[in-house]
Amino acid sequence: MKSSPAPLSIGQLAQRAGVATSALRFYEAEGLLAGSRSAGGHRQYPRHALRRVAFIRAAQNVGLTLPQIKAALATLPDGRTPTKADWARLSASWAPLLDARIAALQALRAKLTGCIGCGCLSLKACALYNPLDVKRNEGPGARMLDVAAPSNAGVAGQSETGRS
Repeated sequence: MKSSPAPLSIGQLAQRAGVATSALRFYEAEGLLAGSRSAGGHRQYPRHALRRVAFIRAAQNVGLTLPQIKAALATLPDGRTPTKADWARLSASWAPLLDARIAALQALRAKLTGCIGCGCLSLKACALYNPLDVKRNEGPGARMLDVAAPSNAGVAGQSETGRS
């Protein structure tokens, strides 16, 4: 009978996967990765955890949130590691998300040229600097952002709320 390969320590998995050990602990705490404990209490992972970490990182690079990644992994039978066919199915389901992000970036690019020419960067008037401020026409004071609109994450000088 063939024995299973030795598990990887958290340090070995981190090194081979190219992530920090703190990321692996976080993935485990979030239910994205499952490990066990050695007799000495050290974290250890089956070798197929390398593929699961690769899946998590690839999904993050696509722009998926951890809850979206967790939901995708939950569609796999018995929480197993994704196969090539699983990846094809899951990545195809992400196409609309990517299309929406591409459209948002193209709209941003179109506004960028006009904004640089304008140079105002006014909280009151600038659609590039403060695009989610749907209440700006109602006067000064606290602003309510349209939560259905795309996030400003990653736009230089802006926080998630649209203000620096």
